[in-house]
Amino acid sequence: MVHGHITYTATCRRMKVMFKPLKIGKYEVKYPLIQGGMGVRISAGSLAGHVAKCGGVGLVAAPGIALNSEFYDGTNYMQADAAAFKAELQKAYAIAPDGVIGVNVMVALSDFEQLVQAAIEGGAKVVVCGAGLPMTLPGLTAHAPDVALVPIVSSVRAAQLIAKKWDKGYNRLPDAVVVEDPDTAGGHLGEKMENIGTGDYDQYATVRGVKEFFLAEYGIDMPVIAAGGIWDRADLLHALEQGADGVQMASRFVPTVECDADDAFKQAYLKCKKEDIGLIMSPAGLPGRAILTNQEDIVLYDQVRSSVCTTGCLKKCSFKESGERFCIVKALDRAQRGDVDTGLIFCGTNAWKADRIGTVQEIFDELFGEAVAEAEEAA
Repeated sequence: MVHGHITYTATCRRMKVMFKPLKIGKYEVKYPLIQGGMGVRISAGSLAGHVAKCGGVGLVAAPGIALNSEFYDGTNYMQADAAAFKAELQKAYAIAPDGVIGVNVMVALSDFEQLVQAAIEGGAKVVVCGAGLPMTLPGLTAHAPDVALVPIVSSVRAAQLIAKKWDKGYNRLPDAVVVEDPDTAGGHLGEKMENIGTGDYDQYATVRGVKEFFLAEYGIDMPVIAAGGIWDRADLLHALEQGADGVQMASRFVPTVECDADDAFKQAYLKCKKEDIGLIMSPAGLPGRAILTNQEDIVLYDQVRSSVCTTGCLKKCSFKESGERFCIVKALDRAQRGDVDTGLIFCGTNAWKADRIGTVQEIFDELFGEAVAEAEEAA
């Protein structure tokens, strides 16, 4: 029988699973998986390239990409940001020359427009945007119509607002929509703190609602990607059964050889317990999910040193404006480099499930390997 986006065939008393490729705009990948963007060099050229090589969509994350790069001298953050972004795309394409490699650019970044341009110049095939509604994105990419545009939302209402603005202002619609579950996703979340974890949010009702809206309003079968809390094959199958066309996975790819983070960052995932993961209020004014065991030390790092903002990376930031709390980009940078005592470690709710450092290929084998073997048998 066919249900959602999986085909089940009962043969030899076992269930065969044939996954449909994921098509986003003019691009198609073998497997319905996008690797989520993880900022400040957690998902840079290496991880994005290897995910694309394995048959998914690999994303280089824009936030803080200048830090820990050869282009940053401590005074030229914005210029180094664009140069480093393009360099990481080049690294990814060196690994997967024919892969579908894109970027994740937060709308909340001060140099959002500049980074979108750098992504296009660097050859990104897909631009994914969250942490705000990317209302102007089609205008920024009008000179590159083949680049697929993918907003991240957590509500049908947000998808409607984006679609109507893009359609009226630019005669353009999204090429896919990511529906992120704020109750499970890692990093910055596009929802108010008081609305997270109440039990009221239904991710797959939102997934189906977004699909229904685009079909009813525009006659389009919009690819909708479920993000947040996707860890294993069971999660993947559940998402597809519930109507998603694919999944976005981020935290699962951190404990891999190919992830761009320092080994200490990866080990923090292996060591953390379920109760260690929770919410913080970011200086960006957004909730974020992270490992909470060192939160006091993160704040003290900047307060003891009387640190000041040196990057201006966010449009709105309480640390930049008044020195409140801590510098989030530097805290994420420290963690990425291996300082897990005073660095901020973003993660999703399921990061505690990590039990070893594996490879990207092993994750794809676990998620899709049986389907590949059965497809080869059938051929």
